[in-house]
Amino acid sequence: MAHSASTDAEPTVAVAIDDPGIEGGADLSRFQCEVIDIFVRVADLLGIPKSVGEIYGLLYASARPLAFQDIVERLGMSKGSASQGLRMLRATGAVRLVYVPGRRRDHFLPETELRALLSGFLKEKVQPHFESGALRIKSLQALVRSSSLAGKEGPEMALLRERVNKLGAWQKKGGAIIPLIAKFFG
Repeated sequence: MAHSASTDAEPTVAVAIDDPGIEGGADLSRFQCEVIDIFVRVADLLGIPKSVGEIYGLLYASARPLAFQDIVERLGMSKGSASQGLRMLRATGAVRLVYVPGRRRDHFLPETELRALLSGFLKEKVQPHFESGALRIKSLQALVRSSSLAGKEGPEMALLRERVNKLGAWQKKGGAIIPLIAKFFG
């Protein structure tokens, strides 16, 4: 690709796509390479696939909506990666379909408002983890309770019960604050 995913302190240098060492088919400007690199780093920070950052970066740095095939060709990525990345971006509201007169294919535009991006990410990716986490913590609490009832009480069990209760408190606080953050940004 046109950038490095290096996570060390050295800055990454974006290279124009015409460099013979770069994969991909179509030309990417230096500007596009730099923007893509920024969003690849953000994707890494958020723990989402690099391809998602690449797609969003390309759309963000493009002056016009891009079709699926344009994205595949410009980034030199597989159709499967592009499809999966666009599905994730659409689910979070980071990308939307647009109609381009005279064109039969779907075209995509990035959401450029930070408030909408954060709100969508929180609702689609963060909040569900808190909800499923609540069930897992209840299961852990039941497990600790049943172990205590089975006579396995002792210093170790007391420590485990304390830690599970702490997880429950974290989950409760996080579960309360995530909707507030989503509302603030929504």
